[in-house]
Amino acid sequence: MEPLKNIMANHETLTIQSLVVLFLMAMSYLGIRFLIIRRLKGMIERFRDIKVPLEILYRPLSLLFVSIFLVLARPLLALPKGLGENLDHLLRILLISGVAWLMTRLFRAFKETLLSRYHVDVKDNLKARQVSTQLMVLQRVFTSLVIFLALASALLTFHGAREIGLSLLASAGIAGIIIGLAAQKSLATLFAGIQLAITQPIRIDDVVIIENEWGRIEEITLTYAVVRIWDQRRLVVPITHFIDKPFQNWTRTRADILGTVYLFVDYHAPLEPLRLELDRIVKDSKYWDGRVASIQVTGTTDRTVELRALVSAENSSNAWDLRCLVREELLMFLQNSYPESLPRTRIEHQEVNQNRRTS
Repeated sequence: MEPLKNIMANHETLTIQSLVVLFLMAMSYLGIRFLIIRRLKGMIERFRDIKVPLEILYRPLSLLFVSIFLVLARPLLALPKGLGENLDHLLRILLISGVAWLMTRLFRAFKETLLSRYHVDVKDNLKARQVSTQLMVLQRVFTSLVIFLALASALLTFHGAREIGLSLLASAGIAGIIIGLAAQKSLATLFAGIQLAITQPIRIDDVVIIENEWGRIEEITLTYAVVRIWDQRRLVVPITHFIDKPFQNWTRTRADILGTVYLFVDYHAPLEPLRLELDRIVKDSKYWDGRVASIQVTGTTDRTVELRALVSAENSSNAWDLRCLVREELLMFLQNSYPESLPRTRIEHQEVNQNRRTS
């Protein structure tokens, strides 16, 4: 009851002080939002036309400045001892939260600023995919570390939590061994994610063949990657799979690729007209990149000849469409111009004249 009596006795003074503090807090917030951030953003954008998303810093900066201001203004408030200690504790937690929030948003602003200089939707996007993948994984690692340190710092402000921490440190040896054994696979997955960000066997938008599925890397986290398959399904793959097991990456260094079309024809099939027809098909197609277009005999059987049409495209999607087009057009060409060149089964009938002897 004593703290309540003290508050009631000084309620007029506390009311005036509180109003002054709230007014200064509001002015501080408006100053951050409309003066400092906008002026800073304009100065940065005038330097080489760099676009920095400073608007994502409004809230964490506001929380941080308000926390700092309240910490500085706290001595002006003549609060009772118990209430003052609780308020000091709350301000320390707010200050820790503001710093952690600001650090994560700063890294996000840095990532978006850097990514604005690279474009994934262009023809040669290898560098952009490398930078995007590294920044995405590093942001998750940095955010997780900041949150962990912020939670640890906030818990240490509680006396009970500090005593629990000291008691846990006494048994850290045995607990560390148990936790290490239990979390061995999780830690291996986490380190595999960090290793993947550094070595980059896969990147965002890479074309891969994994588990006999063709798709593109859509998302990479510290523990798994999401592959967008050609029929719009999603394949979730543990990140350790890309470290421990082989897989195909069709865009590891460049996106252009060769495509093959196999035809099985009769031995009478003319090769030169087929080669001329292939040249006509690829030159009229928007999927061909102008590098390779050829037909070769790659095998023979007792009934057919195996022909391989080899064509090139600037990426795997165009290569697939070009292969389908070449297969269809060559088949129609044989049906219309050389139907006798399609595979057939021959039966030779031979008459044998036998001299009959009469007795």
